[in-house]
Amino acid sequence: MPRPDARTVAVLAALGALAPLVMLVIWRRQDLLGVALALLCVLLIMVAGVAVSAARQGDAPEPVDRSAAVGPPELMPYGIDADTLDALDSRDALRAVRDRRRGTNGLSGGR
Repeated sequence: MPRPDARTVAVLAALGALAPLVMLVIWRRQDLLGVALALLCVLLIMVAGVAVSAARQGDAPEPVDRSAAVGPPELMPYGIDADTLDALDSRDALRAVRDRRRGTNGLSGGR
């Protein structure tokens, strides 16, 4: 049996939420049954909202994956990507990363 699409789920959930809402308005119950009907109504409205959101996402084109467009890591300088460069805001921090990649650990001379 095929799964219903998001629009069908949204319509069914909205119609399903309408029934408890009408029952709440007509009966005006203020006991456990009224609370249960209100919770059922809220649950079905949430399902309808999520289904509408899923239907909208299904209509939108998928974003292009740009990770392959950047290039292989061996061509990047010192193996640092753009996010790391954005995080490094000073030349000293960049120099420390460069030295660590070279294996000097920022030490001049030896121990």
